[in-house]
Amino acid sequence: MRNKSGKMMKHLIRLSDWDKHDARQVFQMADALRAGKYPKVLEGQTVVLFFPESSIRTRVTFERGIHLLGGQSILFPPSALDKKEDLRDVEGYLSNWAAALVVRHKHIAVTERLAEHADIPVIDAMTDINHPCEVLSDCYALSKIYGDIAKLNILFVGAGGNIGLAWKEAADLFGFDLVQCCPPSYAMEGVRQIPDLRQAAAGRNVICTDSFTPDKLPDFSDYQVTSDIMRLTDNGILNPCPPFYRGEEVSAEVLESQEEYFVNYDFKSCLMEVQQAVLLYCLGL
Repeated sequence: MRNKSGKMMKHLIRLSDWDKHDARQVFQMADALRAGKYPKVLEGQTVVLFFPESSIRTRVTFERGIHLLGGQSILFPPSALDKKEDLRDVEGYLSNWAAALVVRHKHIAVTERLAEHADIPVIDAMTDINHPCEVLSDCYALSKIYGDIAKLNILFVGAGGNIGLAWKEAADLFGFDLVQCCPPSYAMEGVRQIPDLRQAAAGRNVICTDSFTPDKLPDFSDYQVTSDIMRLTDNGILNPCPPFYRGEEVSAEVLESQEEYFVNYDFKSCLMEVQQAVLLYCLGL
């Protein structure tokens, strides 16, 4: 779509809104950013962020990424979007001064409403039902390990929350095989489900996890990923979504053992460049 100046722009609300061309372009831009290209490309421009205090990785990488591109970020809490004022009016005024909006709000309807009338790009930085930048970054990191990620078979261990649903959207986008392992009552629609963890892990390339909320812990007592589980994979790697909790969805020893199943912290180092690339791609730069 075009903004009021006639410039091409895009939103990122759901990965299912994009196609492989969009993803390839972002990955290529992330490569270029990691090589030091696009210096100060946002100089003189402002990006408005809506983030809760609890956000750590996504907020740090967006703020630092904007700064390194020469731009300025202005931060508000998500509650600023919960006032009586119509969101199209909020966006209408902000578009006078902001180049883009990055929104982390529990309700995706808020982000969608902003994008519906927006004259500037709106980027979803997490909702209760998805986390597109996080999983897009993970797919980029996996592509650096495996090449064509369409050939991967990935296991997601957890309930059908925002991380699981984002992996489903990524599987639909990139074409890799995705299986969910969980009790049947937590299965995601449209994803093959295997309730037995040992059976589900057999032959997998990647195991991804999400944390269990306290009310779900009793139901997931048999779903902890350990080194024994990882030995059943096809030389697989463990990619636990942070924040993760030792002794719950993953064992302490699988994270700290010498067998190095855990992708380690630097797996997420590309989150900044992927989010920078998303921002620049949505801005049409």
